[in-house]
Amino acid sequence: MDTKELLKKVRKIEIKTRRLSDHIFSGEYHTSFKGRGMTFSEVRQYQFGDDVRAIDWNVTARYNEPYVKVFEEERELTMMLMVDISGSESFGTKNQLKSEIVTEIAATLAFSATQNNDKIGLILFSDQIELYIPPKKGKSHVLRIIRELIEFSPKSNKTNISQALQFLSATQKKKAIVFMISDFIADDDYEKTLKIASKKHDITGVRVHDIREEKMINVGLVAMQDAESGATQWINTGSKSVRLQYEKYYNDKVTYFKEIFSKCGSGTVNTRVDESYVMKLLGYFKSR
Repeated sequence: MDTKELLKKVRKIEIKTRRLSDHIFSGEYHTSFKGRGMTFSEVRQYQFGDDVRAIDWNVTARYNEPYVKVFEEERELTMMLMVDISGSESFGTKNQLKSEIVTEIAATLAFSATQNNDKIGLILFSDQIELYIPPKKGKSHVLRIIRELIEFSPKSNKTNISQALQFLSATQKKKAIVFMISDFIADDDYEKTLKIASKKHDITGVRVHDIREEKMINVGLVAMQDAESGATQWINTGSKSVRLQYEKYYNDKVTYFKEIFSKCGSGTVNTRVDESYVMKLLGYFKSR
């Protein structure tokens, strides 16, 4: 993609998603997340009415009288966008590919955060960390993120969600608002790493999928290529057992995503390529 075409695409996405964040998401994002981060300030002597859960037992033991930790509300937050750019995202049977919707969602969230003077960072992942952009503020920073989302070419087509979450925990020491955007059709077990990451961060999984992924259509014997492994094999879609086996595989992945995120106290958003992700995100923000 040449520079002129890239800038044209960036500008098109900026115009669409910035309008959404300006008029729809800004207030909802602010209400849902602003002020939820707390940072340690000092310790002081216990006063009547203080929450006993705030007692600092180490300091209390040292001075032989109760002391409590004092926290103050953070003036700004950090949003981390974790975006799956594996091969399965380059699929779509409607007007747009999953990857295009993913880019729009990420851009909308980024502009919503920057309106609130928050920092935005980006992690692009496959079965490895493809790109890491540390959190920063500003419009130019958001535009760089959008350019990478459009233009970046991954080294791998496979997916490993657990590894991405491990990287998040290792690099983000302060509490962050995290949106992981993926189709979550991955074979790795990410329960343990999500549990660890969600203890520190406010994590939301945004699942983007296509209606044709839900069921296998009977079109006879066809050659199918796995977008992530690159392997091609002939599949008899006329076989009911084959179709049911595929449907079970897909539903198991979706169920795992929903159950594990819920178990770890993390939020979920599910949106199809042909649905309005605007309404899905807005409904999610309002429900928080």
